Amino acid sequence: MTRILHNPLVEQVRGFLIGNRAHRGIVFNAALYALLIAIGFVYLQPLLFMFVNSLKSPEDLLNPMVQWVPTELYLGNYVRSFRVLNYPETILSSMLVSLVPSLLQTFVASLVGYGLARYRFWGKPLVFALLLITFIIPPQNTVISQMLTYRNLGLLGSPLALILPALLGQGYRSAIFILIFYQSFTTLPKVLEESARLDGATDLYIFLTIAVPSALPAYIVSFIFSTVWYWNETFLTSIFLEGGVTTLPMQLSRFSQAYENLYPPGVVNIFERLNEAVKMSGTFLNILPLLVMYFVLQRWFVESIEMTGITGE
Repeated sequence: MTRILHNPLVEQVRGFLIGNRAHRGIVFNAALYALLIAIGFVYLQPLLFMFVNSLKSPEDLLNPMVQWVPTELYLGNYVRSFRVLNYPETILSSMLVSLVPSLLQTFVASLVGYGLARYRFWGKPLVFALLLITFIIPPQNTVISQMLTYRNLGLLGSPLALILPALLGQGYRSAIFILIFYQSFTTLPKVLEESARLDGATDLYIFLTIAVPSALPAYIVSFIFSTVWYWNETFLTSIFLEGGVTTLPMQLSRFSQAYENLYPPGVVNIFERLNEAVKMSGTFLNILPLLVMYFVLQRWFVESIEMTGITGE
């Protein structure tokens, strides 16, 4: 029995199926990939369901036999949603109020994080306490005072209501990004900065040539999260930008009303009236820019998440 267990052929079969110290076996890999596929399906199933239903014609929606595979490739829902959302104009407005504040917020947060990580000054614990307070207090508690201040400054209805706070380090959830950069710059060896100072380098030169390249993962993570949060934020944008700028999420929130204005029930036939397929096509058009951004930056985003050690949401 012992000879059979230690037979080289048996060891090879066991290593192939179960694995050994050098590599994983096929059974382990199969179980791992099955688990990952199951978890992935849980997250992708709502997106797939929305995309499939957005391609259904009115006849397919009324047919209980049609579930996951439509009988035809119907793009009429996207055509109507494109018109209702006023897509070319609203997507440019959405990019303006999400990309520009995100870029400014990321850069300013890196400056603040670097200063907190590298310099000693009086009141540093107080600054950290204020940062935590700005993160803990919900924005709903301060929105009235902000709105009154922006109204006195003439910023209501203008993208500057979101751009200026980001430029001053008070953008949406700026405290999180400052702490991310603080943690990233804390791990930077001080020997590099001391050597640069001995060579006559200024603080700005050290920051741009040594600190910024080393914190590239933090920059990528902060920019992506900031863009997504600014894009999906409807509460603050509807208050600060109402009457001036209309974003895709804002237009989607009043999708039914805009659809009824373009396609009145008494004018269009029953097949062109608002249905679930049209709503899902409008929702998919709303998240499409974020999906494209993620697929383009996927490789750098995953690597940055692993290097910065944050989980995201």
